[in-house]
Amino acid sequence: MLYGELQFFDILIFAAIAGFIIYRLRSVLGKRTGFQKEVAEQQPKQNKDQETPKKIPSLLDSEVKLEEVYKRVSNFDHRQFLDGAKKAFEIIITAFNNGDKRTLKELVSKDVYTAFENAIDQKTNNPSSQFYSLVVDGIEKAKVENNIISISVNFVSEQMLNNDEGKIIKNKDTWTFEKPTNSSSPIWILTQT
Repeated sequence: MLYGELQFFDILIFAAIAGFIIYRLRSVLGKRTGFQKEVAEQQPKQNKDQETPKKIPSLLDSEVKLEEVYKRVSNFDHRQFLDGAKKAFEIIITAFNNGDKRTLKELVSKDVYTAFENAIDQKTNNPSSQFYSLVVDGIEKAKVENNIISISVNFVSEQMLNNDEGKIIKNKDTWTFEKPTNSSSPIWILTQT
C-alpha cells in the first residue's frame, strides 16, 4: 500500500504546481470572459473634421512637391514610385528604340503611343542606342485632381550610340505619369513627354 499512497501523493503535488502556474498566468495575462468590444470601438470617436494628419516621410528638396500626394493618397510611397518611374523610363525608351510597339501600348497613354508609333514608322528611333546612365533629377510637379494622381519627373539620361563610348548623348526629359487614386496596380501610365 505504501507504493500506491506515494503515487497519489505525487499526483497531488503535481496538481498543486499546475494550479499555482495557472493562477500566476491568469494574474499576469488576465482572463477574457463574455463579449469584449473591439479595440476600434473602445477608442473615442473622432470628428471627421479633426482627422489626424498623415505622417509624411522626410523628402529630399527635389521631392518636396510630393507632399500634396501624401496628404491626399493614403497608400502612396514615393520611393516605390521613383524606382518604378526609372524602370518605366528605361523600358519605354528601350522599347521605342527597338520599335516594340506592343510594350509601348501597355505603358503609355493613347496620345503618347501615337507620337511614338509615328516616330517608329518614320524610322527616327535608333535600335543601336543603349543606356549609359539614368538619374531622377527631381519632381517638376505633383497633384491630385478628379481622383487622378499626376506626377511629373525630371530625368537626366545618357545614351550610348553604336556601343561607342565616344558617342554618348545626354538628354534632359520631363515625363508625367498618372494613376487613379483608388488603383491598387503598381503600373503608372506615361501621359506626357
